[in-house]
Amino acid sequence: MSKPSRNKAAFPLSETAFPVKRKTVPHEFVLDAIASLQPETRLMFGCLAVYVQDRIVLILRDKRDPAADNGVWLATSEEHHRSLRREFPNMRSIQVFGKPVTGWQVLPADAPDFEEAALHACDLVLANDPRIGKIPRARRASKLTTNKRTKKSAKPTQPSRKTRSMP
Repeated sequence: MSKPSRNKAAFPLSETAFPVKRKTVPHEFVLDAIASLQPETRLMFGCLAVYVQDRIVLILRDKRDPAADNGVWLATSEEHHRSLRREFPNMRSIQVFGKPVTGWQVLPADAPDFEEAALHACDLVLANDPRIGKIPRARRASKLTTNKRTKKSAKPTQPSRKTRSMP
């Protein structure tokens, strides 16, 4: 019996302008809008993170569950929420992290003005608006690396037994 086929990509990956390791790019029009900045994409949280230089600016999400957080996530901080909400009335904190307020704000895909809002967010990214974008913290070392460092530093240094003292 043959395996059921998975959903095929909407287009071959070789034809995309942005190298990704996904079969489809959610809300690809966003990447097209900021293409002049040469964004880099990486998988994150099962979504597509968008970086411009050293800053993460957006995450593009289109997943089944929870669908409420599908759309364009803006990397921002709480201090900018009020001013951004004036420009994006449907913007809200993402729900998937279980916190009432997060730095990640979503322009929901099911909002009536989604595409218009997403393109306006792209305009802000193109203008290097300081309210959008974060420089990610350095990655933590893996447990394996941490354990190796701990074991190495825990060993006392002893002089080699083969060394002879001079008479």
